[in-house]
This record gives sequence, structure tokens and C-alpha cells, in this order.
Amino acid sequence: MWSYYGSKSRVVHLYPKPVEDKIIEPFAGSARYALRYWQKEVLLVDKYDVVIKVWKYLQQCSPGDILGLPKLTTGMELDKLPLAEEERLFLGLLAGVASTMPRNKVSAFSGEQNGRKNKMKNIANQLHKIKHWEFLHGSYEEIPNQRATWFIDPPYEFGGHAYVESDINFVVLAEWSRNRDGQVIVCENTKAAWMDFKPMARMRGANRDHTVEAIWSNLPMPYDFQQTCLF
Repeated sequence: MWSYYGSKSRVVHLYPKPVEDKIIEPFAGSARYALRYWQKEVLLVDKYDVVIKVWKYLQQCSPGDILGLPKLTTGMELDKLPLAEEERLFLGLLAGVASTMPRNKVSAFSGEQNGRKNKMKNIANQLHKIKHWEFLHGSYEEIPNQRATWFIDPPYEFGGHAYVESDINFVVLAEWSRNRDGQVIVCENTKAAWMDFKPMARMRGANRDHTVEAIWSNLPMPYDFQQTCLF
């Protein structure tokens, strides 16, 4: 529902569909995969407390609550507005583009995009999707193993340093991922080698550089037969 660094909004349709009744995202962020298949049972987990606070805030909001928030304008400083903590965190994420943490001052692009009524209306219209979801503030290692579709989208080995919580032992994460029950989908790019990732889609980054999104899954998928050279 908000712009977040590393969001899968542009490629979420390319990932395998969930085959289990429950979706678990251990590195939740803006949870674009879960939002695509929102009717499923969903558990979002994130080590960054702000992410979980914002999701819990949105879950208890009504459309009127969202539409009643101040309109964001370029240069607006959120700490000068009479806002509750959760409102400030949420608007702080909207105040920047692809941010990893809330901003206080609204950027020019965000003032244009998030100041539009249809932007907030779109968020308000999606609130019903998350009413049945569960949220957990904590590490991926704290999640009990269970049958589910595990959509594992951690801070990337190369490029994930921008996140507040980015200290990851990828050897441990790889073993943990392989041992999950059910369907497992792991996201990375082709620079990483901590699992046998397959190239999926060529992407243009914020700095106009190009990377190739990659995927690992414990179930067969079309990307098993693609070669990096094709990208």
C-alpha cells in the first residue's frame, strides 16, 4: 500500500502462484505478494518494528480514517502536524519514494503522487483485504515451521544495506529456507550465490543501472530452464 525499497510491485505477477492455504512473508516490507493473494490466510513478519506498527495501524483503520489524513504537499514537515504516532509513521513512509524508513519532510515527487486524492482512495479501498491478516514483530528464525507458501524476500546480499535491519547470515537463511514445510519462494538477484538462484526478470534500478531479479523455489518452475545470458 506504500512505496518501499525493494518492493515487488513491478514483478509480483512473475512469481509462482501460492499453492498452500497460508502465505508467510518473513521479511514483510510492503508485502506485495500477500496483497496479490490477499484472500489467503496471511502472516507478515518483520524485524523492523515500524513495518509491523504501520500494518497493524492500517488493519484497524476505516476508509474514512485514511481519507481524513492530511493531504501531503511538497516540503510539508510531519512533526508539525497533530498526528498520532502510527499516523506519522504511515505518512512518513508515503513522504518518500522507495524509502526504508519514515521521512519527516515530504519530497517533491511524493507531494505530487501522495497528495492526490485517488492515491489515498486506493489505499482506503484496499483496507478490507488485510482485516484477517496476522502480524509479528521479530526475526524470521522465530516463526514456527508450518505448511505454507513461504515468500522469502530478504534484504539482498548486494544492495540490501539500505534497510534498517539488514544484518543477515545468508548461509543460515539458505538452510532455514530449504527446511520450510510447503512451497518456498526465495527472492534475490543474480549477483547472489547463497542459493541456486535462477534468473527471472531484467530490472532497471533507481540509479539507471540494470539488475536481474532471480528466484529459488523448492517446486518446479519455468525459470529452471532459463540462462542468465538471456538477460
